[in-house]
Amino acid sequence: MLIKETLKDEAVGLTVKLKGWVYRKRVVGGKVFIVLRDSSGIIQCVIDRGNVDSKTWINAEKITRESSCIVEGVVRKEPRAPTGYEVHVFKLKIVGLSDWFPIRGGEGVDYLLDNRHLWLRSRKLQAIMKIKHAVLQAGREYFNKNGWWEVTPPIITGSACESGATQFEINYFGQKAYLSQSAQLYLESLIYVLDKVWSLTPSFRAEKSRTRRHLAEYWHLEAEAAWYGMEDMVKITEELVSYIVRKVLDERIEELEFLKRNVKFLENAKPPYPRIRYDDAIEILQKKGVDVKWGDDLGADEERILTQEFDKPFFITHFPRQIKAFYMKLDPEDPRFVLGFDLLAPEGYGEIVGGSVRENDYNTLLKRISEFGLNPEEYKWYLDLRKYGSVPHSGFGLGIERTVMWVAGLDHIRDAIPFPRFRERLRP
Repeated sequence: MLIKETLKDEAVGLTVKLKGWVYRKRVVGGKVFIVLRDSSGIIQCVIDRGNVDSKTWINAEKITRESSCIVEGVVRKEPRAPTGYEVHVFKLKIVGLSDWFPIRGGEGVDYLLDNRHLWLRSRKLQAIMKIKHAVLQAGREYFNKNGWWEVTPPIITGSACESGATQFEINYFGQKAYLSQSAQLYLESLIYVLDKVWSLTPSFRAEKSRTRRHLAEYWHLEAEAAWYGMEDMVKITEELVSYIVRKVLDERIEELEFLKRNVKFLENAKPPYPRIRYDDAIEILQKKGVDVKWGDDLGADEERILTQEFDKPFFITHFPRQIKAFYMKLDPEDPRFVLGFDLLAPEGYGEIVGGSVRENDYNTLLKRISEFGLNPEEYKWYLDLRKYGSVPHSGFGLGIERTVMWVAGLDHIRDAIPFPRFRERLRP
């Protein structure tokens, strides 16, 4: 049985066999109290010296924290136990006796990162990984229910999607290549085949930033659709995000409660989401005394201040052309702007989604590539998409870890991924 199956009145009196790891241990008189954990939860196990054979008692005395074991016993109700139930053990078998576990509590961040392979066993990270599972599952469900096709773009690429300065360069059999920053360019080629496509892939950014929301390697949920304009894609974005939030609230409320997450903002994350233009954002910031001018990019600090104006996710749209990527379509009513949007999470979390209408005219796209100082030869295949049956289209990318960070109420993005990769850290 899983431990969670014993945490109910219907299990009281049953003889059960549980497999897990020792989360806590204490000895009181002639009794050993073990808190056993598995993937489903924890339960207190009591070994009474007077009620077990000598082998079981020896094992109970010898067993250490994080040892793996198998216990057999009878489930009892016990209000004083951590979860209200306990197992009165009559047999304990040690499977893997643990050395002195190096994490005892109170260690610093760097130490825990150096021992991430062991810190993952913490109940905090276990809860976060379960929430992340629900986020991933919800993303897949949303697209599958709404007629989108999942595809598998490469993560080794010969051209930049964003800025070449933020790419990881690799040697690909003697040729210069890069780890992908986004699947977008490849997804665009697949809309000519499948209309509406999505992918879930790792993305890599070589930015020097080391903030609470930056990772060098993260997971990217991306979508692209033929015939979709900005209004269409904004609607899909808010539907997807609200579906993800609802899934977590429905299925992982215990984990949210364990993390002491205030779910008020999550409960409020129902469409439609407010929208402001970039111009409005600059005006709000300036009125709040922020030293920012029109044409500046919005960083984490500016986004955090803007999120204080809203109690749910909100869109910023129509950014100046010079601060956004070459592939974004210019606003036909005012070509100083692009038809792009970011979705920001409230409570200071900032951007979790970025999207835009893509430029579908060959000559305009070629000009934009040159304006950005990029080599048109490296984008020949991408330009071909505009030569052979081009269509209006748009798409977006959602950062999985940033979304998990917001939904779970985390202080730092490093806890939203099992083995975080960021500047100056590549271990374990």
